[in-house]
Amino acid sequence: MYVWQAVKTLLRNKSDRTKRLVKYIYWSVPVIMIFFLLLSFIFPGIDTGKAFRTYFSAAYFIIYLSKFTVCLFLLFDDLRRLFKWGFRKITTRKKNVDADSTQEVIKESTISRSRFISETGLIVGLAPLIIFTRGITKGAYDYTVRKVQLYLPNLPSAFEGLKVLQISDVHTGSFNDKDKVYKGIKLIKDQGADLAFFTGDLVNSRTEECYEWLDMFSEVKAPMGVYSIFGNHDYGDYVSDWKSPEAKAKNLEDLVKAHKDLGWNLLRNEHVIIDRNFQKIGLIGVENWGHTARFQKYGDLTKASNEMPAVPVKLLLSHDPSHFDYIVSNEHKDIDVTFSGHTHGFQFGVDIPGFKWSPVKYFYPHWAGLYNVGKQQLYVNRGYGFLGYPGRVGILPEITVFTLTGNV
Repeated sequence: MYVWQAVKTLLRNKSDRTKRLVKYIYWSVPVIMIFFLLLSFIFPGIDTGKAFRTYFSAAYFIIYLSKFTVCLFLLFDDLRRLFKWGFRKITTRKKNVDADSTQEVIKESTISRSRFISETGLIVGLAPLIIFTRGITKGAYDYTVRKVQLYLPNLPSAFEGLKVLQISDVHTGSFNDKDKVYKGIKLIKDQGADLAFFTGDLVNSRTEECYEWLDMFSEVKAPMGVYSIFGNHDYGDYVSDWKSPEAKAKNLEDLVKAHKDLGWNLLRNEHVIIDRNFQKIGLIGVENWGHTARFQKYGDLTKASNEMPAVPVKLLLSHDPSHFDYIVSNEHKDIDVTFSGHTHGFQFGVDIPGFKWSPVKYFYPHWAGLYNVGKQQLYVNRGYGFLGYPGRVGILPEITVFTLTGNV
């Protein structure tokens, strides 16, 4: 209703036919939105399809974010006019001018200024509509290969130049376009990595989400193996309607099997030794550990590294970067590099050479890219998939390729 006032302002000098057409188009959107919302409440069991639910929710978010932006401008204009009206009421005009002439000037100025603010508000309000719509149509599957040289001073010579690939946060339950997803798989295969890591969140909530994608992701291979871990979404903890504890446990067992079917080596608070030409480095994988109360603390790095033989380099797979901030960097300084994901870079922000920003930085000090903390390093992958909002704006889906080197 509030934004409609701005639209009417712009239609003041238009023909009646144009006014009616714009009115019907404008009000058809909330009518359709309300119809489907009511339908979902009246028939809660109706299956509208995953794709419809995803994009309907996104449209709802984008449209009302745009309208809210316009409302900010209209509110400013209304407060401005209210202040002027109040000021005129409590002050006395002492200038000897023609009252009718002055009133006409004030009226014309008010209309002109209000129209300008309304037009500006509507133009600015289009920005979220355009940006977030483009984030769905292009950004969601715009896979970016990031190449990072990882300096490890104690790296054995046999591992010099080793190519390690990382993907994270696939969230198969959110995908709707197999052709576009497979373009990312082909990019992964084209990198020719020696070793590959997957750092958690294969699904959104239930294991069944990943079944139609197993054949595709089973093509993610590496000569020295693919190693994976669980993320916070993999345990089924965000599903409220499990029929029984046994059903939830079965869901996790099925996900363990899914990793096996993919040909990935799932690490659950355990370690392996990577051998190359009789030289060794250590790889540790832990369950999810998040600092905030709503995230699981299943990860046990002490258990995972127990009885691990002495190796010159230790790499850690841990889904949530807060694990590095609160545990790894304080209690396990023998870990050389931690590979994480989880943040998605909020799927929104600015990410250009030399500068990056996202709202997620206010929750996670380390949220995207490579960080050096003392003698330790942390890499936070921006994620392969998406969750909630079915797109990405500025923070694109990532495939990371590391080249290990012991030479400066």
